[in-house]
Amino acid sequence: QVQLVESGGGLVQAGGSLRLSCAASGSTLDDYALGWFRQAPGKGREAVSCISGSDGTTYYANSVKGRFTASRDNAKNTVYLQMNSLHSEDTAVYYCAAADTRALVTGAHRYDYWGQGTQVTVSS
Repeated sequence: QVQLVESGGGLVQAGGSLRLSCAASGSTLDDYALGWFRQAPGKGREAVSCISGSDGTTYYANSVKGRFTASRDNAKNTVYLQMNSLHSEDTAVYYCAAADTRALVTGAHRYDYWGQGTQVTVSS
């Protein structure tokens, strides 16, 4: 079992930056694929960035490419999402998740463990 706790959300002006953190406990993250997802009001949950557990291959949604960077620190058992040049469209609840596989997976249904979410609000 993996427990995930996100932090770092908040209110930021358009063009600003935030860094989200996701601390894991109960198990090490080495053997898991990791993902950052977001859900805006009235919309479904979408994958923002996903990292494989095998070689660190990373996926980014087209909407965030070049602006967001996901990383994992296995020593700290923590995964991060650096978000730059934020747009109002990035406003959502952001979740980190872990999947019981080392492969790169992007579908939310493939993830087994979820954090409670952290709100990111970008004002225009």
